[in-house]
Amino acid sequence: MSYDTIIVEKADGVVTVTLNRPERKNAGNGRMWQELYEVFGEVGQRRHDRVLVLTGAGGAFCSGADIADPSGVSGDPEDPHLVRMRTFGRVMLALHQLTKPTIAKIRGIAAGAGMSLALGCDLTVASDNARFSEIFAKRGLSVDGGSSWLLPRLVGMHKAMELAYFAEILSAEEAAGLGLVNKVVADDTLDAFVDDWARRLAAGPPLALSMTKSLLHNAMSVDMAEALEDEARCQTINFSSEDTAEAMRAFREKREPTFRGR
Repeated sequence: MSYDTIIVEKADGVVTVTLNRPERKNAGNGRMWQELYEVFGEVGQRRHDRVLVLTGAGGAFCSGADIADPSGVSGDPEDPHLVRMRTFGRVMLALHQLTKPTIAKIRGIAAGAGMSLALGCDLTVASDNARFSEIFAKRGLSVDGGSSWLLPRLVGMHKAMELAYFAEILSAEEAAGLGLVNKVVADDTLDAFVDDWARRLAAGPPLALSMTKSLLHNAMSVDMAEALEDEARCQTINFSSEDTAEAMRAFREKREPTFRGR
């Protein structure tokens, strides 16, 4: 498909989605949010799409929502603000609910909604030139894009309050120190590093990885007994799958398994 604000590339099970409004540091307008929503849904439905990598063009990840765009985040300037924000919110929820591994590959600025997009991915890998900010307070706004849910879980309540209240800019190393970033690498190695992670995940067992993601997402809303029961159900599915049988054969035969998602 052809898109106006993003570039979608596919190779060996890896779907790379590049935010492509470099003249605005990839700030999201209504069209971009709609296109992202469509792509997240499509990737979730396609068996051969195994991993999603989200990145930005032109040396920036995403500077946030494009508040200068008259169409607003919903793409319709006539929409009330609540409708606009609910339309935007479904994009972030679609990313969160995507049942496949997601990686944010971050260069340059990730601010506001852009930081929320990055944190909404399962894994974050940042160039040493990346910068992060919950910029909302400096624009007279409260946090959005799921940051009110994500931040306390990632850094604890007190640090989440600090990041949201003061809206300061964090370096990649500072973000990594807080647990907001998995890895910080030199800019000239970022593409190769993320490509390696993405290909390794794409070669992994799709059913098991999907269920692991679901179990970890649910971890803070269930007690230990419920978690163990959920694990038991998931593992029962795995033991009856072709992929687990293949993994056992590969172990005995001292070779790498070939997973087909069945």
